[in-house]
Amino acid sequence: MISPSDLTTTGITSCALAQLMPMFLILGADGKIVAVGPTLAKLHPDRSLPGQAFGAVFELRRPVRPATADELRARTGSRLHVAFLGAGNATMHGLMIPLSQPTQGCLINLSFGMGVIDAVRQHSLTAADFAPTDLTVEMLYLVEAKSAVMEELRNLNFRLQGAKVAAEQQALTDTLTGLRNRRALESELRELTHRGITFGLMHIDLDFFKQINDTLGHAAGDLVLREVADVLTRETRKNDTVARVGGDEFVIVLPGLSDTGILGQIARRIIDQLIRPLDFDGTPCRFSASIGLTVSTFYGQPDAGRMLGDADNAMYAAKRLGRGRALFFDPAAVEPALA
Repeated sequence: MISPSDLTTTGITSCALAQLMPMFLILGADGKIVAVGPTLAKLHPDRSLPGQAFGAVFELRRPVRPATADELRARTGSRLHVAFLGAGNATMHGLMIPLSQPTQGCLINLSFGMGVIDAVRQHSLTAADFAPTDLTVEMLYLVEAKSAVMEELRNLNFRLQGAKVAAEQQALTDTLTGLRNRRALESELRELTHRGITFGLMHIDLDFFKQINDTLGHAAGDLVLREVADVLTRETRKNDTVARVGGDEFVIVLPGLSDTGILGQIARRIIDQLIRPLDFDGTPCRFSASIGLTVSTFYGQPDAGRMLGDADNAMYAAKRLGRGRALFFDPAAVEPALA
């Protein structure tokens, strides 16, 4: 701080000056720093500024840097852009005015300008480091409020996006089994046929399911449907679509798989898994599955509706042959063939 005698001609004490201009800088006639405000000192805590030459501490970025103290005093009344020496230091704005006799020095009042936010964060400044009349504090409050609002808006947008995705997924999901529903199946088939991707198709219908519902009730039927969903999910790949399209009807779409031998193996594994009795409160639920299959490569121009119908016909043919088996439908064949 400076002594009261340094500013006798102005009548302002050093304490009052520090309150009015916490970033003041007083230079003597020789261009050396006489005193600095408390906030300015806080920006350079590792070095005592009084007694140092202005040019040894600060870089004058605009106007051009003067070479002498007299040239610096010649800039009085001009807007200054200064920074602490060192690469990357932020520019501060300032105004320099001359001090009357007997000091022959000058007073510079500095401010952060647009770099105030970074300065506050870097130097842990608080409201006490600014003059009570400085609007910087109010601006910082507005910036913080805006940041809080923007963060809340981002969080809200994230939650809305998540809710949208969840709603879309729910609209495409069978609530009982967690499998895809008919809407999701139709969307997948449209995408595959539009892009010309080959795929295998299975239509699965449970055998004796109605008897389970009639004798043991819908709770037993729901247990069976969930078990079937688990089996179908385990026996298929991640990118396959497994959908429940009716009470006890399921469809599996297998993109990129047109090998009838592999499709037949998958179908037989499913049948073998589902023929095992399922316990319901100590009572075995006995059921099986009949499967109709077809492949997009059987058709010159694959049509999802026709393929579903053909797989359905093959599935009913499997039921007529005694249930618990899988048949392929080939448009070029006379009748469905065993998988």
